[in-house]
Amino acid sequence: EDLKKTRRDLLEIVREVDERVEQVFTEAYQDVAREFVEVFARLFPGGEGKLVLTDTSDMLATGVDIEARPPGKTVKRLSLLSGGWLSLTAVAFLVALFKARPGPFYVLDEVEAALDDANLRRFLRIVDEFRQRAQLLIVTHQQQTMEAADVLYGVTMEPGGSSQVVRKDMTSVGIDLAV
Repeated sequence: EDLKKTRRDLLEIVREVDERVEQVFTEAYQDVAREFVEVFARLFPGGEGKLVLTDTSDMLATGVDIEARPPGKTVKRLSLLSGGWLSLTAVAFLVALFKARPGPFYVLDEVEAALDDANLRRFLRIVDEFRQRAQLLIVTHQQQTMEAADVLYGVTMEPGGSSQVVRKDMTSVGIDLAV
């Protein structure tokens, strides 16, 4: 009888945890999906993007698909996008996550490497908004991204093979991101 009661109690706990996980996931999905539509439209003026659940009947096992239609294109499948558009779509998803569930800092590793100048400027405008409410650490080789930084850190190789970290305060440079 003791084992049966313990089993019932455990099953009740599992049911309660599943309900809570489903509630938290559903709320987070709705928030991120709403933000993704807005961010995608900003990064792809004239385009449309949305997040779609793969199985709405089972929120605990569903996946999330990204549908992306850049301006003037009929493409929805991500695999058919160019490298730059694929990167920008991934950035739109990350930014939507960041906006829906804000954190104190973000680390981005060469997320803008495949972007052309126009898309890089759109990305940097969004980065500029985030710097008002969070710290960003962006690993980059893009000059425009470096110029938009408050502080730039570089690593140089000294003679003899030792590395040295170099710091440059960029706040006095004054780059205009509204271009």
